[in-house]
Amino acid sequence: MDKYYLAVDIGASSGRHILASMAGGKMQLEEIYRFPNGMDNKDGTLCWDANRLFTEIKNGLKKCKELGKIPVSMGIDTWGVDYVLLDKDDRILGDTVGYRDDRTTGMDKKVYETISQDDLYARTGIQKQIFNTIYQLMAVKETHPEYLKQAESILMIPDYFHFLLTGVKKMEYTNATTGQLINPVTNDWDYELMDMLGYPSRIFKPVSMPGTVVGNFTKAIQEEVGFDCKVVLPATHDTGSAVLAVPTNNDNAIYISSGTWSLMGIERKEADCSMESMKANFTNEGGYDHRFRYLKNIMGLWMIQSVKKEFEKDLSFAEICERAAKETIPSIVDCNDDSFLAPKNMIQAVQDFCRKTDQQVPGTIAEIAAVIYNSLAKCYGDTVKEIESITGNTYDTIYVVGGGANAGYLNELTAKYTQKKVSAGPTEATAIGNITVQMLRDGVFASLPEARTCIGESFDIKRYNEKGKQF
Repeated sequence: MDKYYLAVDIGASSGRHILASMAGGKMQLEEIYRFPNGMDNKDGTLCWDANRLFTEIKNGLKKCKELGKIPVSMGIDTWGVDYVLLDKDDRILGDTVGYRDDRTTGMDKKVYETISQDDLYARTGIQKQIFNTIYQLMAVKETHPEYLKQAESILMIPDYFHFLLTGVKKMEYTNATTGQLINPVTNDWDYELMDMLGYPSRIFKPVSMPGTVVGNFTKAIQEEVGFDCKVVLPATHDTGSAVLAVPTNNDNAIYISSGTWSLMGIERKEADCSMESMKANFTNEGGYDHRFRYLKNIMGLWMIQSVKKEFEKDLSFAEICERAAKETIPSIVDCNDDSFLAPKNMIQAVQDFCRKTDQQVPGTIAEIAAVIYNSLAKCYGDTVKEIESITGNTYDTIYVVGGGANAGYLNELTAKYTQKKVSAGPTEATAIGNITVQMLRDGVFASLPEARTCIGESFDIKRYNEKGKQF
């Protein structure tokens, strides 16, 4: 009988239940359930519907039962920084506000009244993103201090869903690090920093590592979905899981986890909290086995996803890519400009940026997409130079994993702008990384290098030379 492992991978725009099993020494995947996601505008505040998402998680579990493919374990990964505050009865306090909401505007200045930006980076190694948990909590402290007083616990989004399944509260390491409240030397919460900022350290559970067993389903969940299952912590931050699926054991590899965001960097054994690193806007997020994901957050395919929704014709991403590849418009935008974080209209935001910088203004969907794809690739090229400058190393290959690995035109541009070889795939990197931790826990693989070798042999990988030609 096949042994199944379930990854529930929830991104900013959709979630999927993916079952994995081993056959002939290779990992096999089967997507069995998919559901939409997105932030809802609730009286002017961008929020996640946690109740609906949990219902969808259970719906996917019921699908496992319906198919007769019961997993021996499961784990949930999501985006980072967002959380819930729970009262003494484990009810959510306030709304589950999303990271694109503007409530954190000005909260950086409030934090810097207590600790400077330089000292904060030296202390945490996490790049400044105005939506980091540290700034979100300051927003709560300023506008709803009663929530912090009433809170009995805080859980990151995937931790909360694991709790609803098992009744056990754990806070997983890789996701916790994204909030800028973890000490990269002790790999634990910086309780002193919390006290300095007036955040109640008592509500933070001890940090748990990927591979930790949370527990089994509660009786109520077992009755509802029709079976019991062990819940194992994956790297609950989606990029933390995706990086595990990079199909190489070369320690000098550069990766791009390409999806709504493009996360570009390397794996390191120690964090780099230097001022040079801070000025280049790199972050030291936690990874599997206390590795560090030394990377830069780049706006990513969020821009293309937004344009696709806004354009009057319902085009596939493949069609948009194909049209963009025929354009020669030279305009370039700064993908990391705040104007692209949550604009009311992405097409207009791109056009406005080009207009303000005296560049040719794109008009058609093809021109707009070409500007975005070229701008992303240029950003990748600039980031490679920064990584090589900071580390003193040179790299010959960039490993693109995640949904963006399907964007052949972007892969070609990435090779051209970086002058590196590009390895594209696997596309389901986040789910694969999630499952890899479960399999490591279950003894399917003896080590991460063994798992990565298997991943490279199990999935389709496309390769491009420095000129962008596939080989």
